[in-house]
Amino acid sequence: MNSSIIFSNILNPPVLFFFLGMLAIFLESYLEIPQPLPKLFSLYLLLAIGFKGGYEIEESGINPEISLTLLAAIFMATIVPIYSFFILKWKLDTYNAAAIAATYGSISAVTFITAQSFLKILSIPSGGDMVAALALMESPAIIVGIVLVRVFAKSQQEGEEEKFSWGEVFREAF
Repeated sequence: MNSSIIFSNILNPPVLFFFLGMLAIFLESYLEIPQPLPKLFSLYLLLAIGFKGGYEIEESGINPEISLTLLAAIFMATIVPIYSFFILKWKLDTYNAAAIAATYGSISAVTFITAQSFLKILSIPSGGDMVAALALMESPAIIVGIVLVRVFAKSQQEGEEEKFSWGEVFREAF
């Protein structure tokens, strides 16, 4: 493999920020981002991904191939957290197993951007519908994680049953 491809991926800004975060933890730095900014960054990222995905679907149009790709993305974002939860449940409590399983089911924007850069360097075309798949994979995984906690977690107070409500699950997820 060409070393320039490796260096260009490592020098990609999202990857550099990932390594900066790891370095800060390793050096026990007290690097702290002021509280309103992480929420702003998260909201901006979600909006940007959603708008970009919608734009790409509008540009390419919906055809059977794109529909199948998007359905497969939603299916994987639903199935991966379910089986991951039961594997993780062997070693972890319900809350941590569900949180990690939901993380496995959703997609990492940094990984996605790095993969897109890698494909671009190799001159391999990728469809814009993959951005829409990225946007669609977040919600199902989060909803499944919340459902797993609601179904499998014991009530905090003994003898008190908590009623399960799909409306409440969707409210929490959104």
